[in-house]
Amino acid sequence: MTEKSGCEVAVVGAGVVGLCVAYQLAREGRDVVLVDPEAPGAGASFGNAGTIADYAVEPVGTPDVLRNLPSLLFDRNSPLSIRRAALPSLAPWLLRFARQSLPGAARRNALALAALLGDAAPRWRNLASDIGESGHLANRGCLYMFESTRARKAAEGGLARRRDLGVSVDLVSPEELKQLEPGLPPCEGGGAFFSQALFMTDPGRMMARLAAAAEAAGVRMMRARITGITRQTDHVVLTAKAASLSARHAVLAAGAHSKDLARQAGDRVPLETERGYHVEYDMPVAPVTRPVCPTSRGFYICPMHGRLRMAGTVELGGLTAPPSPHRIARIEEGARAIFDNLPAPSRNWMGFRPSMPDSLPVIGFSKGGRDVVHAYGHGHIGLTLAPVTGALVADMIAGRGTSIDVAPYRPDRF
Repeated sequence: MTEKSGCEVAVVGAGVVGLCVAYQLAREGRDVVLVDPEAPGAGASFGNAGTIADYAVEPVGTPDVLRNLPSLLFDRNSPLSIRRAALPSLAPWLLRFARQSLPGAARRNALALAALLGDAAPRWRNLASDIGESGHLANRGCLYMFESTRARKAAEGGLARRRDLGVSVDLVSPEELKQLEPGLPPCEGGGAFFSQALFMTDPGRMMARLAAAAEAAGVRMMRARITGITRQTDHVVLTAKAASLSARHAVLAAGAHSKDLARQAGDRVPLETERGYHVEYDMPVAPVTRPVCPTSRGFYICPMHGRLRMAGTVELGGLTAPPSPHRIARIEEGARAIFDNLPAPSRNWMGFRPSMPDSLPVIGFSKGGRDVVHAYGHGHIGLTLAPVTGALVADMIAGRGTSIDVAPYRPDRF
């Protein structure tokens, strides 16, 4: 028997973006159901680097990346790699990615990212205060670590472009880096200090608190995997294995799982999946006090509550293949190259990031009508942009003008 229910707004996906959308809508008095087969915040929203990266205005695709793309993608040890078995299905996405890495497109994408990221940090401060979690949002900045002078010089152009877009970043000498983080080994190239970045010391706890706040605001939670979406005259019907949900508006916020639902809504979106990893080491006191990114290794060193998390690297490879032991081993190897006295890893994890060729999220109405709203594709900055996206979606559903022009993020931009 199929269980039937209804609501004003159905939000599909209970990651951090879906949670923020649902919470914002419920606070505005809307009847909201949040649907996900897993517990809220159980995926990439839990396994990330915890950094509110308002400095992340550079898209993944840039002219520098384009010049080195073949060696990056096909080197198993690269921070940006591809599962070769997935190459045929990824080819159209990679061609779009290459076009978006050209100078003009990369500049436009950076401007669009900067527009979204401008008030990401204050929105997170307000949200953390609202849900009683300000104590787990640290304001100690974030460090890029250049293990060689060559790495520092290679980063200077990108840092200059970030400054042009309003990002606060200071180059620090090897000695200054050591003063900021005495637990790091000597580092020939010094670092770059993003002093305004925030850090979430326990993303899992923050997601649990956000879910509880959403429920307290009136959001109803539904554990189901939505597999179908159809439009009726005045509502949308979402179907699962043994349930259906009718709603005036459906918000697609299912991250890497959004592509098929978008297609059913009439929108063909070039969304692909990045497989992200982390390795954790339980310890009472971490050797660093803020996130540190050794830029040549492609992961973040994150001092989480009661543990040290090494999170990152990019592997394009879809939703079905098992985790790559090689990627996990590379993170462990990089971690020990920096901290040679680490204990054995306590655990590892793999999750999925929704990735667009231009590094911009998909935020906007379906071309089939305003009853379906897209809110996914944030790539590496879903955690950072979740409150921003929640506010934009709430504005769109209410028919208000949005604080940011959403045209660059529309689903039919390709």
